[in-house]
Amino acid sequence: MNKRETGGRYEKAAADYLSRQGYEIIRANYRCSQGEVDLICRQGGYLVFVEVKYRFGLSMGTPEEAVNWRKQERIRKVAAFYMYTFKLPEDTPCRFDVVSILGEDIKVIQNAF
Repeated sequence: MNKRETGGRYEKAAADYLSRQGYEIIRANYRCSQGEVDLICRQGGYLVFVEVKYRFGLSMGTPEEAVNWRKQERIRKVAAFYMYTFKLPEDTPCRFDVVSILGEDIKVIQNAF
């Protein structure tokens, strides 16, 4: 399995998990000139931009540690572009969550940044 296939597998697992937690999945793998975000959802009145990170083990650190400030900034820009493109009001309540998958354990970090 290559990196793209692995990523797709765990992004699907994350989407399924989030759906069971009450998230409504709007888009998967949204790409634009600013970059890409794994999932865009609605949950509890929020528009949620979700980054999914998977690690087999801890040798490279925890999955959430891979969402560094540079990645966070890119996701913010993608979110702003998405909101502009779809003419969403600037005061739309938004949140940035991270789904951390370590082995088979899935954890959601709401309002991660």
